[in-house]
Amino acid sequence: MEKLKLMLPAFHVSCLEMIRSWENALKESKEVDVWPYLHNLSADVISRTAFGSSYEEGRKIFQLLTDQAELVIQALSKIYIPGWRFVPTKKNLRMKNIAKELEYLLTNVVNKRVEALRNGETNNDDLLSILLESNFKVVEESKGKQGQLMGMTIKEVVEECKLFYFAGQETTAVLLLWTMVLLAQHQEWQQRAREEVIQVFGKDGNPNFDGLNRLKIVTMILNEVLRLYPPVVELTRVIEEDMKLGESIHLQAGTAISLPIVLFHHDKEIWGDDVKEFKPDRFAEGISKATKGLACYFPFGWGPRVCIGQNFALLEAKMAVVMILRRFSFELSPTYAHAPYPIVTIQPQFGAHLIMHQI
Repeated sequence: MEKLKLMLPAFHVSCLEMIRSWENALKESKEVDVWPYLHNLSADVISRTAFGSSYEEGRKIFQLLTDQAELVIQALSKIYIPGWRFVPTKKNLRMKNIAKELEYLLTNVVNKRVEALRNGETNNDDLLSILLESNFKVVEESKGKQGQLMGMTIKEVVEECKLFYFAGQETTAVLLLWTMVLLAQHQEWQQRAREEVIQVFGKDGNPNFDGLNRLKIVTMILNEVLRLYPPVVELTRVIEEDMKLGESIHLQAGTAISLPIVLFHHDKEIWGDDVKEFKPDRFAEGISKATKGLACYFPFGWGPRVCIGQNFALLEAKMAVVMILRRFSFELSPTYAHAPYPIVTIQPQFGAHLIMHQI
């Protein structure tokens, strides 16, 4: 949490840039498709917080990863033909070229930072530095012990950098998107959240760490959005050793288990007959009270493999919600078509067109 406090200025700057772009867009039309803006916001945040001083290189890397993801999704939507990925089609060649360029750019960024650390330069306020400094400590502590050195290779660090983007960008973007859509539908909750924000920060005060953690209504809203529209619809886990569930279910090592988050979050037996309704006050006394102590609410996973970026994502989302609510009121546009569809995350198939009003 101490590291996250250092990242708040990056969150604030990125949100401010999005706010200004909305203000410019409103000069031409009151209707704005907020989805691409929120997508760019979370990309901007992860570029700043992951790479810090290498921010511009980070943005270029992110764009390549986005292009690669789109090509992969296109490939997955077609009939699978064994060996087709080796055929030198235009798309296959593009994917290979992107992969090579990504490897080159990320390796360069990582190698520069490693060299700086070896020269005694420290900079622990971005994710890459935190990862590398932690890795250095593991390597140093394992020296002199029997067996191979512990720690991650450069290639493994590069793969972690890719994960920063995919896990840290897309999920936060969709959380903010469905938050805005639901607040546009439920004006009373939008107003309650705005009143709380102004009460805590005033109309112009910069959001700070302690204030963001005191936002009870905003937290309830985000929890309910994560219940109705969990960014990731299911998790898959592989059993490492034979185990028993309850009295009658025996699972062998190597068994793959699918955990359908979206089904748990929409189960009437757990949440009641109003399960499909947007009711943030179900979380008024916290998650454990809302779930009656059951492990049935896990938008970020659960247990020892819970998402390491959970606090990062929620802090970023709170910062964005605070800054949006102080500058704009919004409602659904008549052109809005509600069509959530899962492509890794739950995205709006036809965008999210809202009528925006500056406050």
